[in-house]
Amino acid sequence: MASEQDSVWKEILDAYFQEFIAFFFPHIHKDIDWAKNYEFLDKELEKMEPDNEVGRKVVDKLVKVFLLSGREKWVLIHIEVQGYPDADFEERMFIYYYRIFDKYHTKVVSLAILTDVNKKYRPKAYQAEEWGCELKFKFPTIKLIDYNSKWAELEADPNPFALVVMAHLQAQKFKKPNERLSWKLNLIRMLYQRGYERQQVIELFRFIDWLIRLPTQLEPEFRQELEKLQEEKAMPYVTSIERLAKEEGRQEGRQEGRQEGRQSLVLRQLKRSIGAVSPELEAQIDQLSFEQLEELGEALLDFKDDTALRTWLVSQ
Repeated sequence: MASEQDSVWKEILDAYFQEFIAFFFPHIHKDIDWAKNYEFLDKELEKMEPDNEVGRKVVDKLVKVFLLSGREKWVLIHIEVQGYPDADFEERMFIYYYRIFDKYHTKVVSLAILTDVNKKYRPKAYQAEEWGCELKFKFPTIKLIDYNSKWAELEADPNPFALVVMAHLQAQKFKKPNERLSWKLNLIRMLYQRGYERQQVIELFRFIDWLIRLPTQLEPEFRQELEKLQEEKAMPYVTSIERLAKEEGRQEGRQEGRQEGRQSLVLRQLKRSIGAVSPELEAQIDQLSFEQLEELGEALLDFKDDTALRTWLVSQ
């Protein structure tokens, strides 16, 4: 079952694909004939998934677009949104590239959006060479944390993806509940002030609401402020019922699934970087929270042996 994270990113890319390209890749946007319909080929992409893929992607998309030219010409744009450092990412990008090309025999453009917080993790090319046979596959990447230094530009940009980036950055930056509440309300005010249509507000609200989670005790205050804002703007777009009708059992099940998936990923990454992990260390890793597992997933890129892992675990 697709994770909640997959779902919200897929929804936002489906709803705002043109805006996504305009925001992150304006040089590509100007070459596409947006008067012609573009086509999502996600089901076809699923069939090409690498057999040896390790871990979970956040989301991947395959889109057929037409270019502005004298004759009809189309290319495939392959997009990966990657949410954690992964040593196999560059190879996976290349595998998708050649499988897409092999199927369609047309130009393929691979693009990567990196949503993690590791400043050193910047994959951009897959290379292989042996006995004079050499391959180099380069792909454009966008690192969302780089937009931290462009906040004024984000606030001034009417593109919906500017708001998506702001929400993502604030979710990473602020961990204290009251700070998260304040920034969540600020972002939603921006959402209402930008003059978006009702459906746009609902789609972007869902993304912000999922990304910036609040503890249960702050939900009543958030709902009250949200209702005030909607009354001020005369825009009752998001009701309490729409956002609070959740099945607790399903939510708990998704959380358990995310926890198990993250543990499995971290153990596989550790085995590639330092070799076999002892049962003792595995038991300690099993006790880590989801947030600690995410931190370990970034820290292990610098581990040389299990001593580094032991030291990290002791510090928790």
